[in-house]
Amino acid sequence: MNTMRAISQDTLGGPEVLREIRLERSEPRANEVLVRVRAAGVNPTDWKHRATGGFLGEPPYVLGWDVAGTVEAVGIGVAAFRPGDEVFGMLSYPYGHGSHAEYVTAPARVFAPRPAGIDHVQAGALPLVSLTAWQALVERAGLEPGQRVLIHAAAGGVGHVAAQIAKARGAHVIGTASAANHDFLRSLGVDEPLDYRESDFAEVVKDVDVVLDTIGGDTGMRSLRVLRPGGIVVSILPVGPDAFLEEADRLGVRAVRMLVDSDRAGLREITGLVESGRLRATIAGTFPLAEAAEAHRRGETGRTRGKLVLVME
Repeated sequence: MNTMRAISQDTLGGPEVLREIRLERSEPRANEVLVRVRAAGVNPTDWKHRATGGFLGEPPYVLGWDVAGTVEAVGIGVAAFRPGDEVFGMLSYPYGHGSHAEYVTAPARVFAPRPAGIDHVQAGALPLVSLTAWQALVERAGLEPGQRVLIHAAAGGVGHVAAQIAKARGAHVIGTASAANHDFLRSLGVDEPLDYRESDFAEVVKDVDVVLDTIGGDTGMRSLRVLRPGGIVVSILPVGPDAFLEEADRLGVRAVRMLVDSDRAGLREITGLVESGRLRATIAGTFPLAEAAEAHRRGETGRTRGKLVLVME
């Protein structure tokens, strides 16, 4: 029997509930590929699911949606890949989880060739955050050159990628972050870093076409008031009060909540940005698979710049 190491949990709780186990390695079925995981991003959705169950309910389960690795085997009908190909992708969100392991089996459509010029760690950091940002800014908001964009938590995982995508689309970017991260934001191309600790964005920002809300709470509602007529707030927090949508209608603006979805076409767009030098993930830290709990602890501080990544040693 082929087995693999994986990070699992039997109960909900803090990082201490995570443990390394051995699981049977599944074989790819029709239209699936088996990928040897080389690197896998750790995202806020991982520690939220670990603590609350989220969409997945009660454990046990293996978390993780980001994947970068090598195709080990392909199922019947897979024409896009063959063993040895280097790929990256996001497992179907939310129910396709399982990348915090040595191997993962998933539909071939969730993967794309790894972009040229980056390693597994970079590739493993990108899929979930870049697809989230792309789908929010381009597909939901229809971002166009010259528009003004406000990105909340612009130094975070989704935020720092969204800032680069927005600049690549020709937008004027305003990004909130602590003052210590303002030079970092400028290095990403952010035109106006805003210290959320020193000023209220709702008081100092105006005439914005697109707001990306990565924070939740009342941020989306308050962001409605900085929009131009017809502007849009896209929140990546999918659940919240109906008042958010109702207030948008009243103000003559738009409000959308969304969840990221797996998308090979989106991955190809991301690949183009990476290979042209317009997009790069900042790596806040790498951790061996066995130290997944420490990666969760680091992430939950809320002070990471960029992405945390598990690497398979």
